[in-house]
Amino acid sequence: MMKAVIRGTGRWLPPRKISNHDLAQWMETSDEWIIQRTGIEERYWVAEEGGMGASDLGLEASRLALERSGWQADDLDLIIFATLSPDYFFPGSGCLLQAKLGLRDTPALDIRQQCTGFLYGLATADAYIRSGMAQRILLVGAEVHSTGLDVSTRGRDVSVIFGDGAAAVCLEAVETSDQVGVLAAGLHADGSMAESLMTEAPASCCNPRISREMLLQGKHYPYMDGRNIFKLAVKRLPEVALEVIEKARMEVENVDLFIPHQANLRINQAFAKAMGLGKERVFNNIQRYGNTTAASIPLALDEALEQELIGPGSTVMFLGLGSGLTWGAVLYRFI
Repeated sequence: MMKAVIRGTGRWLPPRKISNHDLAQWMETSDEWIIQRTGIEERYWVAEEGGMGASDLGLEASRLALERSGWQADDLDLIIFATLSPDYFFPGSGCLLQAKLGLRDTPALDIRQQCTGFLYGLATADAYIRSGMAQRILLVGAEVHSTGLDVSTRGRDVSVIFGDGAAAVCLEAVETSDQVGVLAAGLHADGSMAESLMTEAPASCCNPRISREMLLQGKHYPYMDGRNIFKLAVKRLPEVALEVIEKARMEVENVDLFIPHQANLRINQAFAKAMGLGKERVFNNIQRYGNTTAASIPLALDEALEQELIGPGSTVMFLGLGSGLTWGAVLYRFI
């Protein structure tokens, strides 16, 4: 049976580090206030003058992942690009990355599932490989949030959370009967909750798609009902984790490391408590990077591998909840 196995990973952060003290210069907030509510101490943003899109960050992460895999770009059968902050309204950032890698006809697929983009992308890559439609896939999560944030007191509840960054994973088809690769996955959505976490404009349902009135109202900035999202995450994440572990016919004790989406440290701590996990079994790096949305899980994966917290034979669970609303989990075992 064909299994999708990880051959290499890479991450890239822009060089501009933004501390909580930096944010306090632009809005009514403090280092203590941000840490207490989110756990975040710093994050990375692209240069203030802009000029870097999600595909540019994704390119740097992809180069590292390809190098570590021993692959060339033209070895790829498919690019899957997860982002909520594409370079342009259209075309997709996957096509832009494809061109920047020097490719001309490799298919590229954009995943617009926001915080669960990596989960949906990994499940999609696994399906392509299991079906024989692809042998080598580049899965990228990349975000440039900073150019779309309301960096003022009005927008502080959201703006203090997000960081820019990218991470990439190279997945290869391997013929084996061993229990490796993606062992099980569970993906969910509830569109009735869409307005709890969204950026309303520009919008094709409006004519024009964005107006002066929308701009004055801040409709082009992200909105989040933080309290509701927190409650849902604390409920849904343990549920989907247990669902996927049961699908794989395993026990919680068989999972070496849980790598959740880095949305809020308090959410991940509540998840660990609900699952009865020690802090050493739940990986967190939101303190240093903030919420990098589709990049957060693969970025954490790359760090966990670098720190040798996981390696050959390790079983890892990726999970998260975000805009859509969408939530899910994927259980993976390294070869």
